[in-house]
Amino acid sequence: MSSAPRSRLSLYLDLIRFNRPAGWLVLLWPTLVALWVAADGFPGWHLLLVFVAGTVLMRSAGCCINDIADRDFDRHVKRTTARPITSGQVGVKEAALVGAALALLSLALVLSTRREAVAWSVPAVVFTILYPFTKRFFAMPQAFLGIAFNFGIVIAFAAVTGSVPGEAWALWLANMFLVLAYDTEYAMVDRDDDLKIGMKTSAITLGRWDVAAIMLFFAACLALTAWVLAPLGLGWPLWLGLGAAALQVAWHYRLIRGRTREGCFAAFSKSHWIGVALFAGVALGFALR
Repeated sequence: MSSAPRSRLSLYLDLIRFNRPAGWLVLLWPTLVALWVAADGFPGWHLLLVFVAGTVLMRSAGCCINDIADRDFDRHVKRTTARPITSGQVGVKEAALVGAALALLSLALVLSTRREAVAWSVPAVVFTILYPFTKRFFAMPQAFLGIAFNFGIVIAFAAVTGSVPGEAWALWLANMFLVLAYDTEYAMVDRDDDLKIGMKTSAITLGRWDVAAIMLFFAACLALTAWVLAPLGLGWPLWLGLGAAALQVAWHYRLIRGRTREGCFAAFSKSHWIGVALFAGVALGFALR
C-alpha cells in the first residue's frame, strides 16, 4: 500500500531542514559572538531577535537555493535522494518562491537596523545564491561557503556600530577556518558519491590530508579567536570557553580519524557546540567584566 501524501507544510519543513537545526546553529553562535563584541556586551533584545530570526530564515532560504541547484546531483548521493525537490514532491518554482519569501522576511528584519547593515545584506544574498554552483568547478567550495556564512559577523558589526572594523574581519577569518573544518567533515560523508558524479569538495581536494587539515583549521580558528578577544578583558570565562572548544576539537579528531560516514557526520552535526562554548565564554565574560 502506498503511504498517504504529505502536507505542503511537512514538505516545506523538510525542504528547509527544520528538523536538523545544526545547519543554522553553526551560523548563529559566531554571529552572536560578533554582536556581543560589537556592542561591548549585551546588544539589546531588538538586535538579538533580529539576528537569531534572520539567521534561521537565511539558512532556510539557502537550503531552498542549494536543493534547486543540486537537484540533479542529489539523485546520486545516498544521503540526499529523498529531499523534496529531488524526489519530485516539491517543484523548482515552488521551492524558489519559498526561498524568496524567507529571504524577504530576513530582509524586513535587517531593515529595522542601520542602513550599513542593509547594504551588507545584499552581497550576503548574492553569495548565498552563488555558493551551490561553485561545487561544479571550485576545488574548495567550502571556502566560498565560509564567505556566505560569515556575512552574519559583518552585518552584526554594521548593525551595532555602522562600520566593520579590523576586529570584525579577524573574527571573520577565524570563522572561515571553522567553516572549512566542519564542512570538510560534512564533505567526507559524501566523498565516494561526489567522486562518482564529478562534484568538487574540500574532502576530495585534500585527499589523505583531510583529517590533518581539519585539525589545522580548528587550531587556526581558536588561535585567531583568542588573539582577537584576549584584549577585551573577558577574564576566565573566555579561557574556559576556549578550553571547552579545544576539548571538543580533540573529540572531533577521534570521530573523524577513521573517515567513516557515521563518524564524520556525527562530528559535523555536533560542531555547533564549539560555537556554544565560545559564545558562552564571551557572553559570561562581558557580564562579569
